[in-house]
Amino acid sequence: MAFDRYRRVLALPGVRTLLLVGMIARIPLTGTGMTLTLHVVNDQKLGFLQAGLVGTASMAGAAIGSPLVGRFVDRRGLRPVLAVTTIVQLCLWCAAPAMPYAVLLPGALIGGLFSQPVFGTIRQCVAAMVPVENHQTGFALDSMGVELSYMVGPALAVASVTAFGGTATMYGVAAGLAGSGVALYLLNPPTRSAEEDAGHGGAVSRRQWLRPGLLALLCLVSGLTFVLTTTELSVVAMLKADGATAWTGLVIALWCAFSLVGGFVYGGLSRGLPPVVLAGGLAVLTAPVGLVGGGWGWLCLALVPAGLLCAPALSSTVDAVNRRVPAAARGEAMGLHGTSLTIGGALAGPLAGGLLDAHGPAWAFAVSGAVGVALALLAALVMRDAPAAALAPAGSSTAAGSEGASGFAAAAGSGGVSGLGPAARSDVAAGLDAATPLPAPAAD
Repeated sequence: MAFDRYRRVLALPGVRTLLLVGMIARIPLTGTGMTLTLHVVNDQKLGFLQAGLVGTASMAGAAIGSPLVGRFVDRRGLRPVLAVTTIVQLCLWCAAPAMPYAVLLPGALIGGLFSQPVFGTIRQCVAAMVPVENHQTGFALDSMGVELSYMVGPALAVASVTAFGGTATMYGVAAGLAGSGVALYLLNPPTRSAEEDAGHGGAVSRRQWLRPGLLALLCLVSGLTFVLTTTELSVVAMLKADGATAWTGLVIALWCAFSLVGGFVYGGLSRGLPPVVLAGGLAVLTAPVGLVGGGWGWLCLALVPAGLLCAPALSSTVDAVNRRVPAAARGEAMGLHGTSLTIGGALAGPLAGGLLDAHGPAWAFAVSGAVGVALALLAALVMRDAPAAALAPAGSSTAAGSEGASGFAAAAGSGGVSGLGPAARSDVAAGLDAATPLPAPAAD
C-alpha cells in the first residue's frame, strides 16, 4: 500500500483545510436528528411515531431539494446557495423550540428542501482540488472524516440535551449550522478546477450524463444504504433481545472503527475496486451476521468483514459518479447521489422493522444482504452495457459527492440518517436508548 499517497494529497494547497473544515462543519448536521427526536419525545411529550414522521418529512424534503440545491450551485456558484440555505436553517432552528408539532412537521419538510449542501460540496471540492489520479485517496480521506463526524454529532447532541435541555441544544444546533455555513462561505473552495473552468461552456444537458449506467449506479447507492441501515437496526434489535442494550454504543463505535480502518487501507491502495464489487461483497458478508450467537463480543467480530468494506464501498460510489458526470453538472449529480442515499435509508426503516417484528434479526440481515447482492448484480450488468457518456474536457469528468444530512431534522426519529457510514442510524438508536425509553427496535 502506498501510504505516501496520503502525504501527497494532504500537501496539495487548501486540501488539508478543506477536509478539516468539512469534518467540523458536518458535526452539527449529524446531531440534528437526535436533537429533534429528543425534543419531540421529551419536550413535546409525544411518541416515537410522531418523531419518525418529522424525520420522514425531512427526508422527503431532502430527496427533492438536494438535486435542486446542487443545480443552483452549478449555475450560480457556492456562495449564494450557502447564504440562502444557512439563513433558512438559522431561522428554522431558532424558531423550532417554540413550534407546536403541527408547525414543526412542515418546518422539517422546508428544512430538508433548503438543506445546506455541506456533504456534497466538500466532495465536489475534493474532486476539483485533487488530481484525478489521487481521487481515490482524497475521497477515502473525506469518507473517514464523515465517519468521525457521525461518531461525534449524535453523542454530543445527547450529552447536550442531558446537561442543558432540549431548547438550549436546539439553539446550539442553530449556532453550529450557521457557523458551518459561514466557515464554508468564507473559505469558498473551488467546485471546479482551473482547467474545468477554462473549458466550461455553460449548462450541460442531462441527456449527456443522466444515462442508464449512472441510474444503475444510483440504485446501487440506494441498495448500499438499505443494507447499512438494516444492519444498524438489526444490531440494536439483537443486543436488545440478548439483554445487552448497554453495549450498543460500544458495538456501534467499534463498527465505525472497522469502517475507518477499511477506508484508510483502501485510500492507500494504488488501485481501487469497482463499486459493484465492494458493495456486493459488503452485502454478501452482511447476510450471515444474524446467525452469530454468544453475546455482543461475537457480534462485534461478525461485523468486522462487512464493516471494513463500508467506507471503501461508499467512497467508491463517489468516485464512480465522479467519472460519469461532467464538471458543469457536478452539483446536481451530488444531489442525486444524496437522494439515492436518502431513498435507501427511508425504505430500510419500515421494511427492516417489519422483518424484525415478524422474523427477527437473522432474517433482516439475510434479506438485506440478498437485496444488496441483487442490486449489485443488476448494476454490474447495466453498467457493462451502458458506458459513461463521452464528457468534454479531460478534467470535466471529475464530478463527485453525495449529500449526507438534510440540515433541519436530517435524521429525526425513526426516519434515519442519510449519511455515510455505519454510525448513521444506530448512533441515534443507541443515544435514544441511553436518554429515553426505547421501544422495540422493530417499531423504529
